[in-house]
Amino acid sequence: MPEIAKSNEGFAIAIDGPASSGKGTVARLVAKELNYAYIDTGSMYRSVALLARRKGIPWEDEETLAELAEGLDFRFSFRDGAFKVVVNGEDMSQSIRTEVVGQGASAVAVKPMVRTALLGVQRDLARREGVVLDGRDIGTVVLPDAPLKVFMDAELAVRAQRRHTELIGRGIEKTVSEVQQELAARDHQDSSRATAPLKQAADAVYLDTTAQTPETVAKQIVALARERGAVDG
Repeated sequence: MPEIAKSNEGFAIAIDGPASSGKGTVARLVAKELNYAYIDTGSMYRSVALLARRKGIPWEDEETLAELAEGLDFRFSFRDGAFKVVVNGEDMSQSIRTEVVGQGASAVAVKPMVRTALLGVQRDLARREGVVLDGRDIGTVVLPDAPLKVFMDAELAVRAQRRHTELIGRGIEKTVSEVQQELAARDHQDSSRATAPLKQAADAVYLDTTAQTPETVAKQIVALARERGAVDG
């Protein structure tokens, strides 16, 4: 059973948006401010992709991938100022962040059986604790009844620059143009997939982060949460 820190029971904040819109950084800031659990759903798909690769399971083998996903124990926490992802007792915080695993996560995430396998885990976490989840289908599929849904977006060129800066910091050499093309392709894949496509929930608050810092955006979300009845954990 997944384990998260004790927090305000029942209030869930769903944050969706395309890649490099800043949702992960903002979600962490919001969770820290409210003392809520933070669940990075993207890390779940990355973990499945990494473990499948280790076991020699093709990323196209949907049924076996789903069986693998069902047997995973996820634990999320903030330790020493860093967000930790522990899967089946192994700290995968860094190993799931490679470009290859990212590509695998994209392939795995479009598989309906895998998404179904992880959906129950995500909903269980949200039901029991005050939580912030970010992804691409949180407000539309995972938590359609969340009291606060946010859709974060930013201009493609700005998202590409953010992603490029991140990659350079990790020693990965790519041009901004290459990164922008990859993001555009990912946007298309995410928004056009048959299962749980990326889209803004009808009742989600739209936030354009193009010219805003993560801290500014996080403050807006925290204020919205408190207006809607969220109590600090």
